[in-house]
Amino acid sequence: MAEIHPTATVYDGTVLGQGVRVLENAVVGKQPSLGASSTAKREPLPSARIGDGTVISTGAIVFAGSSIGANCIVGDQSCIRERVTLADDCILGRGSLIENDTTVGSGTRIQADAYVTAYSTLEEDVFIAPCVVTTNDNFMGRTERRHELIKGPTIRRGARIGGGAILLPGVEIGEDAFVGAGAVVTKDVERRMLVVGNPARVMRGVLEDELLENQ
Repeated sequence: MAEIHPTATVYDGTVLGQGVRVLENAVVGKQPSLGASSTAKREPLPSARIGDGTVISTGAIVFAGSSIGANCIVGDQSCIRERVTLADDCILGRGSLIENDTTVGSGTRIQADAYVTAYSTLEEDVFIAPCVVTTNDNFMGRTERRHELIKGPTIRRGARIGGGAILLPGVEIGEDAFVGAGAVVTKDVERRMLVVGNPARVMRGVLEDELLENQ
């Protein structure tokens, strides 16, 4: 049975698994309000689904059309937009935002105030440090051509993105790669490489004892 705080709002049709907790002033199943120039899809959305044991923390918002796995924590004042899939055992930190049409693999941790843009892919066991910014539009809202080219980053299994890093549209961060704090990533990062700086450049390989397979 789910536990819903009296101040929370859970919209009709929302599916809550066993042991789900929806805390103070959280909102689950909200329909989006889209601007005239939004690139988001506009078809009717299915109900939000929240997996067993997941906590929707104080003031968090989960939109309709999204699916949250089991044993996740959706942190205080965080937001998950429509058509997001968040797999099991994920953590979304306070004030973070996952935009529409994004997929997040199991065990991924997204820390406070991080921004995951629309049309992104994060695989399993990814680590996103606080205040990371991802982007998906090289034209920043101008030209019709942008619609066919919009794409967020692809962050492969076990990759780690340091605090305050910025990822440009469409870049791929390879498996077990490491992006240093404050780096600006303008092109793909190969697997198991550590990059730093603006623009980001390879410093060395990731140390063996830090690889996901050795944890």
